[in-house]
Amino acid sequence: MRGITARDDLPPRVAGYISAAFAALGEWREAESLLWRAQAADPDCLHVYYILYKFYFNRNRLTDADRAACLGLDAAARQANITSDWRLLDNSSCDWRQVDAPQHFYLFSLKALAFIRLRSQRVAESHEILAKLREIDPSDSVGASVIEAYAEGAAA
Repeated sequence: MRGITARDDLPPRVAGYISAAFAALGEWREAESLLWRAQAADPDCLHVYYILYKFYFNRNRLTDADRAACLGLDAAARQANITSDWRLLDNSSCDWRQVDAPQHFYLFSLKALAFIRLRSQRVAESHEILAKLREIDPSDSVGASVIEAYAEGAAA
């Protein structure tokens, strides 16, 4: 899985499933099953959702990538004590500037969702998400402007 790394700070059971998934990449169904076992072992481990949506995106399984990103948004929202519905968020929903917090993962996953939706030809939804990211992350801490530039270039 290009660009995806295991982390040293993962719970041992989750780390074991993820390591086994990396080892099983030649058998993507086995790798997929192991990743979902990691998610079931610790549904609050946000890194698992990142790996899941990247895993699916890299295989052009965009519906599955979308679902994994949305599950990651839900988990991050619970941990940040905010709504998971990005449409209802604003600058005062939480301290969006905290980078070592669940809300930063939320922003990052929302950016990923915008890209997934763009690649899924759901362009209007992607633009709505990107507009929300501009509102709640005006410093562009997660680099959503890169996806915006790509979206603008794709539209031209």
